Amino acid sequence: MTTKEILSELEKYGNEQTKSTYIKHGAIEPLFGVKVQDLKKILKKTKKNHELSLELYATGNYDAMYLAGLMADEKQITKEQLELWVDQAYWSYLSEYAVPWIAAETEHGFELGLKWIQSDKETVASAGWGTLAYYAAVNEDEKLDTIAYTKLLDTVEKDIHNAKNRVRYTMNGFVIAVGTYVEELTKKSKEVAKKIGKVTVDVGGTACKVPLAIDYIDKVITKGRIGVKRKTARC
Repeated sequence: MTTKEILSELEKYGNEQTKSTYIKHGAIEPLFGVKVQDLKKILKKTKKNHELSLELYATGNYDAMYLAGLMADEKQITKEQLELWVDQAYWSYLSEYAVPWIAAETEHGFELGLKWIQSDKETVASAGWGTLAYYAAVNEDEKLDTIAYTKLLDTVEKDIHNAKNRVRYTMNGFVIAVGTYVEELTKKSKEVAKKIGKVTVDVGGTACKVPLAIDYIDKVITKGRIGVKRKTARC
């Protein structure tokens, strides 16, 4: 499929209610309002496609950009391309999901995550914390720098309540991810989760909730799922 053909198909799948919901959360035109389940119908046809994913992301159409994140080839996308993508990820569905998902699956994930969390740009910093969280979720503990992750937990404990709005959300998610996916750091994550307590995030009048990290980790412990890695960050 070509980019033009995909945009045409995206338009057919467009849903006004979904579009309205996306805009309420922070999306801006151009977009059609395509549900993720419909994006995956297109993905079944294209599979992973590096060049096509770059073209789709460059359109600036939200639906195409999100689809690009699902379609991207983690073995071919470069650091430079990921840097461009994160800079253009203008709202949370891109900056906290689409871009961190693919970044975390690359060999550059940890390096980029560390760099991005230093950014003064809210979307980039939130993407950084998301990337580091997903990187821990998909990589075996032997590959992780647990000393660095321990220090990052300390940073969250110290800075989360003074961080920018969406950065607070992804920092909280980072504590949950490390606590559930890195068994060696579950105890440390629980300690940090207890200290940070409830994290307040302005979700723009939507019904979204900020999970209480300690409760989330405890639920995973109860299910006996601590340390069970994800096969892919993307979903």
